[in-house]
Amino acid sequence: MKTRAFTLKYGRGAVSLRLPEGRLLHVLEGRERPALADLPSALREALEHPVDAAPLREIVKPGERVAIAVSDITRGWQRMPETLPPLLDALNEAGVPDDRVTILIAVGAHRMNTPEEFQEICGAEVCHRVRVLNHDARDPAQSVPLGKTSRGTPVAVNRIAVEADRLILTGGVIYHYMVGYGGGRKSIMPGICAERTIQASHLWSMDPRPGGGRSRLAQSGITDGNPAHEDMMECASLVPPDFIVNVVPNLAGRICGVFAGNWVSAWRRATRLVDEIYGVDIRERADIVIATAGGYPKDINLYQTTKTMDNAVHAAREGGACVILSECADIREPLEYFRWFDHPSIEEHDRALRAAYTIAGWCALITREYCRQCPTILLTRPENAAFARRAGLIPASTIEEALALARERCGRDDPTYTVLPNGANTLPLAPGAR
Repeated sequence: MKTRAFTLKYGRGAVSLRLPEGRLLHVLEGRERPALADLPSALREALEHPVDAAPLREIVKPGERVAIAVSDITRGWQRMPETLPPLLDALNEAGVPDDRVTILIAVGAHRMNTPEEFQEICGAEVCHRVRVLNHDARDPAQSVPLGKTSRGTPVAVNRIAVEADRLILTGGVIYHYMVGYGGGRKSIMPGICAERTIQASHLWSMDPRPGGGRSRLAQSGITDGNPAHEDMMECASLVPPDFIVNVVPNLAGRICGVFAGNWVSAWRRATRLVDEIYGVDIRERADIVIATAGGYPKDINLYQTTKTMDNAVHAAREGGACVILSECADIREPLEYFRWFDHPSIEEHDRALRAAYTIAGWCALITREYCRQCPTILLTRPENAAFARRAGLIPASTIEEALALARERCGRDDPTYTVLPNGANTLPLAPGAR
């Protein structure tokens, strides 16, 4: 039988495989968009002609203190070393010198980033020009209380961001498996909120019924009626941001869209581009789905890889199997994620999460939900095998081993296949899914 070759990203390298072409249902790559030929120029144009806002030079005033929220190392694909220098230059031209600017790494509930990672995130030039700091959600002294959302979430946000004269959000927009889409308000919640705010707001990602697990409304591509998204928007509105600069990547991971201006409408315009690129209709679900997280840093740990698992499950039939390619060089991070697997059942896990919600606990819960719905084989480093088994996944150290396990688990000698070369981003939409 004729076969088709694939080369899929894995860590900083790639994995090659061949599949029988006659059994291949879908290769879900999304719709290609050309990368911006000159990203700095595109950014300057966006700053001058923003969405539903005055140009940035008219918003900031000479001598004002400006805080800029920048995503952490897990979002290294956002190309901030290219976008931040023109943004700082624009602030300089508006009368805001570098020593009046602070970059806050929007760590959220992730680990702190190292000084070396600051340079990877922002670029060496930026790190020499302005002050760069981690937001520490676990340090109560760093955050200022701002009230509560209509759902009762107590909102506390980084003091530097609150006390700055202007707050600018940066980031990237792709699908997000809890709040519909990344970017926008996520730079504030969870990015620069206190831990208690993060935990309380994310609790809305749970089904209101005890034992119900994840809310069916807290899903990729869904914002209308999504309680987690709606609470997050209220958290951000209590600050609120003065300006936003968000980017959208194309299939190759290069920036194909820059959206600046109003923190709500510019972000919503970016989400429409995400739908155009990454929302892909499928005619049927496959016996085996093969998905790569997209290489480093998207496959830096298992916690981040759950986003790829989520998309893969959308394309797999009931009783099928998924093969996830994720090197997980930092699989132990965060350790709390793995502690949740100490609960002997998914039902006990659900009860414990409702009593003391954390994002890591939610990610661990949905990992269990994926594995219950669809056996999941994880192609990863051999030393990660025990961690994979603890999370309910089936480890494999070669693609040949992974595919053999998948055929065994799906129960078919001649299975159908679907491949997701951009598994962390591409959302398969089965008939009736929307």
